[in-house]
Amino acid sequence: MLHTTIRPRASAVALAALLAATAAGCSAEEGADSAVGGGDGITVQTAQFSWTAAGLTNSILSEIAADRPELGVATLQTTQLDPAAAWAGAQRGDIDLLTEVALPNQQELADSARDRVEIVSETYGDAAQGWFVPAYAVAPGGPLEGLTSVTQLNDYAGPLGNKFYDADPGYITTEQNAKRLQGYGISLEHVVSSEAAELAQLENSYSREEPIVLYLYHPHAVFAQYDMVQLEEPTPYTEGCLAPEGDGACAMPSYSANIAASTELQDQAPGFADLLVDLRISVEEMEQMQKQVDVDGEDVTEVARQWVDDHADQIDEWVG
Repeated sequence: MLHTTIRPRASAVALAALLAATAAGCSAEEGADSAVGGGDGITVQTAQFSWTAAGLTNSILSEIAADRPELGVATLQTTQLDPAAAWAGAQRGDIDLLTEVALPNQQELADSARDRVEIVSETYGDAAQGWFVPAYAVAPGGPLEGLTSVTQLNDYAGPLGNKFYDADPGYITTEQNAKRLQGYGISLEHVVSSEAAELAQLENSYSREEPIVLYLYHPHAVFAQYDMVQLEEPTPYTEGCLAPEGDGACAMPSYSANIAASTELQDQAPGFADLLVDLRISVEEMEQMQKQVDVDGEDVTEVARQWVDDHADQIDEWVG
């Protein structure tokens, strides 16, 4: 079988630029395009979100595809995009595969592309997210002693420098956090830049044992580095609470990581599509791999390769 693409396409760099230009209010991350794989089969245009788990999942799929030419995929051509831009590309037919799709966070975006792309599996579920502080800060004698709930944050605005730190502006969670700050009547400044900047601020605060409050989510390597405490939520998440018409005064939902594939990809590489349906990576496994990459400095591809080797029997069952 010849090495073909699903359809004629521009280069990945051009694709990233196009998606960035056409996704209103959102931008593609720069310098993150890569092609992974080899052999006969189709080239799959794949969105890669900026968090490490997305790179790991894509690398695992690339390694399996390279090992199993019968799946019909030669290459995953990845383009790093924020979720809104990725789903805009999927809606137009420029993106065939999205991994680490966080639901319910990205549900509205997924719905916008449902004519071309569908959620085919859940990689892992019940992943917690919310607002965290360092354990030392809330320990007896610490600068945030007595802080247990998100609703108390105004009382600790002074020690916190009146700031709440968040990740990328293109994340759905960043919009949700803005809604929650308003809904709870919290006066802290919403500091939004990038996840890298957010984590750098955490590292700086932690090294000085200074107080900080920020948004974090599982799975994440940060929990292997630091002892963090999630603040309690007085009101459980309810559907619609974080929507534009909701009041925002509720917890963030636990979420699941999912895989979405275009109907065209499923038609042209049914063996690979079947693998997507069966692929499972636990939260614990993902956090361990994230630690290897983000803390220990190991190469993403090598970590993914090790996971594939360690799960060879399970992959045989998925592919068989």
